[in-house]
Amino acid sequence: MSPVTAAAVHVEPLQLAPALAFAVMYFVRARRLGALGRPLPAWRQACFYSGLALIAITLVSPLAGVADELFWAHMAEHLLLADLGALLLVLGFTGQLLAPLLRTKALGWLRHLAHPVPAYGLWAADLFFWHLVGPHELAVENDVVHALQHMLFVGFGINMWMALLGPLPKPAWFGNFAKLLYIVAVRLTSTVLANVFVWSNDAFFDVYAPGERAHAITPHTDQVVAGSIMMVEGSILTICLFGWLFMRSAREGQERQELLDLAAAGGVALDERRAARAVSAGRGGELRRRIDDDATR
Repeated sequence: MSPVTAAAVHVEPLQLAPALAFAVMYFVRARRLGALGRPLPAWRQACFYSGLALIAITLVSPLAGVADELFWAHMAEHLLLADLGALLLVLGFTGQLLAPLLRTKALGWLRHLAHPVPAYGLWAADLFFWHLVGPHELAVENDVVHALQHMLFVGFGINMWMALLGPLPKPAWFGNFAKLLYIVAVRLTSTVLANVFVWSNDAFFDVYAPGERAHAITPHTDQVVAGSIMMVEGSILTICLFGWLFMRSAREGQERQELLDLAAAGGVALDERRAARAVSAGRGGELRRRIDDDATR
């Protein structure tokens, strides 16, 4: 295994094909919705295409070549794909965009996987499986297995973020406090794995040995750097998610109170829990219209 130079471009068509296919499907569906007078918000389209661009650039960048030689580069590659790339893709989804897929019998069952419990469990199981010595080293050595690894990382990453940020209906118990616990569980899982790499006295993966010698880095240092990258990325992302949740909670509280005040002014009976559920589900506007209609009768 020879070291990859800084200017090298690493191209694996097997891994790029899904990204291209999803880009085409998203574009066609977005055009269709626009023609029907239900255009997707520009910021959602920007998020989706940015996510695909990040995934594609990561897969063809010099980092992808170095990832076959150094564990820290492989870790950075996976975080860009499965954490940040998947997150951006989910931000590009809406219910009407996914409706044709979820209405089909063959794929409709997938909505159940986006329930917070299986979403977290599948993501965590996939994360730990691919960091076992056997599967991890096989992925480094075999292009087909490596492509499968990346597809599962991105797929389960999307599913994990869908439970938190996606447009599908959420369980009634999955309010802001439950979302906070979900974020903590996800980041704690990554942190535990990162700590194993940072504080272990021995390097786990022999497959990187030739690349580590070529790049003049010890296996233990390579592993410590990989774990540290995982910790830093997770910490930054956690802070951003906590900020998002705080702003969401404040916005929902204000909207809930506005609905209650509107109902009281119009003499319409409105239970606080009903208002909270509507706001949490993103249906505050719909409830507001119903209140206005009832008040004018």
